[in-house]
Amino acid sequence: MSQPPIIQNAILTEKEVLEMAKKAKAKSKIWTYAMEEMSYPDVQAILKTTDVVLIPIGSQEKHGPHVPLATDSWATIETTRRAAEKAKVPYTPLIPVGYSPHHMGTVNDGIGTLSFTGETLRRIIYEIGKCLIFHGFNKLIYTSQHASNTKVNDEALRRLRYETGCFCAWYMTPTERKTQVINDLLEEKIAWHSGEMETAQCMAYDESCVHMERAQKHTAHAPKWLGPAFNKTDGVPTVIFQGTENIFIPMEHHEYVAEATIGDPFLGSKEKGEKIFERAS
Repeated sequence: MSQPPIIQNAILTEKEVLEMAKKAKAKSKIWTYAMEEMSYPDVQAILKTTDVVLIPIGSQEKHGPHVPLATDSWATIETTRRAAEKAKVPYTPLIPVGYSPHHMGTVNDGIGTLSFTGETLRRIIYEIGKCLIFHGFNKLIYTSQHASNTKVNDEALRRLRYETGCFCAWYMTPTERKTQVINDLLEEKIAWHSGEMETAQCMAYDESCVHMERAQKHTAHAPKWLGPAFNKTDGVPTVIFQGTENIFIPMEHHEYVAEATIGDPFLGSKEKGEKIFERAS
């Protein structure tokens, strides 16, 4: 029987060992936190390091004439992506439609808004959550810049918690009156529809889709059908009556700001948008 060939230089040098270890580490390193880009071994690998997952939910709705219908979705996914990379946790594909009945406009307006019913969005929140829990993720953090998505989410989040014991939370990225974390970056100290903040975010995400030649500065007002006793200054679903703001009325967005812009979009910039995304994430 012939002898096996003699392997020359079978003893590895220290440099070669380190190089092999480096290559092995590179192969095992998480290369993406976007679950849609992973194969199932990647999901299994990341579950060994964390049971946290981010679930972004956006919207497609009328914004100002200078920014896209996907403004809230862009802001949501970019904030989520950056947060996931910082925290080293995965995130699901964006749900691009939310709860936006007040942005539909009137029949044949051709606005382009898409909206789930509240029941449908709750079901989506719940069913995606159940899938993730099934796979081993026990800490669910939903993210959204579209504030109206928060109007319908409570029942679904509670159901997930009560039925499974999971931790679930909803992170509404800085917007509207809840902008404390980015106030020092803004000249407008509140961030309304298509104004300074959202214009800046769109510029940072994809400046080619921002048309500043169409931009206009606008303020909100109470719907005319309410009469002169009522006032309104921004986009929350309340009106001011006799000096108080504790009356909630289901209004259409175009009834209190026709162009869907509240604030001054000319204050936005790409650089400001980058800083907002970094701070929000």
